[in-house]
Amino acid sequence: MVSAATLKMQSNALEDRVGTYNVAKNLASTSQEQSHREQETSFEVTFDGLTDPYNPKSKSTATRWLICIIICTSSLCVTCASSIYSSIYTQVMPKFGVSRIVSTLGISFYVVGLGLGTIILAPLSEFYGRRVVYIFSFGAFFMWLIPCAVAQNIETMLVSRFFDGFSGSAFLSVSGGTIGDLFLPYELSAPMMLLTASPFLGPELGPLLGGFANQYADWRWTFYLLLIWAGLQLILIVCFVPETHLPILLKRKARTTRKDSGNEAWYAPIEKNEKSVLRTVAWSCLRPLQLTILEPMVLSLGVLSAILLGIIYLFFGVYPLVFGRNHDFTLSQTGLAFLGLLIGIVIGVLSDLLWRKNYQRVTSKHIARKEDRHHDQPMRPDPEYRLIPTIFGACLIPVSLFGFGWTTYSSSYPLYAASALAANSLMRNCFAAAFPLFGVQLYNALGYQWASSLLGFLGLAMAPFPFLLYKYGSHLRARSRFAS
Repeated sequence: MVSAATLKMQSNALEDRVGTYNVAKNLASTSQEQSHREQETSFEVTFDGLTDPYNPKSKSTATRWLICIIICTSSLCVTCASSIYSSIYTQVMPKFGVSRIVSTLGISFYVVGLGLGTIILAPLSEFYGRRVVYIFSFGAFFMWLIPCAVAQNIETMLVSRFFDGFSGSAFLSVSGGTIGDLFLPYELSAPMMLLTASPFLGPELGPLLGGFANQYADWRWTFYLLLIWAGLQLILIVCFVPETHLPILLKRKARTTRKDSGNEAWYAPIEKNEKSVLRTVAWSCLRPLQLTILEPMVLSLGVLSAILLGIIYLFFGVYPLVFGRNHDFTLSQTGLAFLGLLIGIVIGVLSDLLWRKNYQRVTSKHIARKEDRHHDQPMRPDPEYRLIPTIFGACLIPVSLFGFGWTTYSSSYPLYAASALAANSLMRNCFAAAFPLFGVQLYNALGYQWASSLLGFLGLAMAPFPFLLYKYGSHLRARSRFAS
């Protein structure tokens, strides 16, 4: 019995020693790993504040604004090319011997290209930088305008329009990152306002330019004008738009530091990146679909903005019908009718200053109430407060559509998050591609007043969406698998 007890005590003591040894070994291993990580981190290249020449924010204000303006005007050119085609319907139909709906596909193919390109080209800037993507995409955009200008059949025109939209889409998906690279948070308001306005002003500018070009010259001059504009933009991009993507710039700094110091331990975070280009692009395509299917908020806002953009593109076919046939407007005068949309968008963008002040006022009160309930813990405002201007706009939409419809009598003449944004963009562009295909038929079948009223009722049905998201958005986010 004694020997058995002694053996058991010895066994327990041995187990304790082994356990102590394992703990010590694990601690030593953890300490070594931590020391190795700290040693690695000590050789990680970072920016030396705003005076670092590699930091794009260190550039002069004039240089940063020059880059911003070039990016915005390039985006304006791409979106202008989407709608300028609407001014050549009547010339393309007899030239290529096609119906109205087939000729309208020139807009639809372009906008589908825009939607697909935004989710495929954007991830490439993570690996190759923004400058490379800009030059190659806009260069391709310029090249695909050439077959549009010299097309001898509708097949050439439609294929060229699709790849033209696909190539130019980089400026709708990458340009926001460039603005974020260049400006500090408190400086972002004005450049982001300009960037936001550009892709919305472009579609209204297209029919205006195209109307004058087609009235006083051959329809091919529509594309010659775009070629001249795109050529100038491409030269400006090559000469004045540098690389601004921070990981790529840190990689360049690490390469220079290794060369100057002779120490190969220096590295940039992107050099430790093990993600493949193909996998990143695949996820970029899949995640917007996941968000659209699984997230009610993304789906609701996506449907709302998709219908609105679809209606705008529908008007590219309807305006020539209403103002041309009903009011005997010339092509240039019909193009001038789009000034109403253009001015409305400018006013909407400028009103962002007022909505921003209202957002700060409302959220400051909201944060104060939340901090009182949570014993002064720092809190963040709910994102639903950003929907207030959307609620206001959603109420105006049906009013404006009813107004347009019932003043068409001949006696009157009215003149983000990236994946969620990609989901929204894809849905918007799909609707924008589809709506022009039935716009003219809709107005011919129902008449100008009731066709516009149908769109007004559609806008009326969508009007409660922003209010419902404003009221119940926090509950939806609480159940979301994607919301942070």
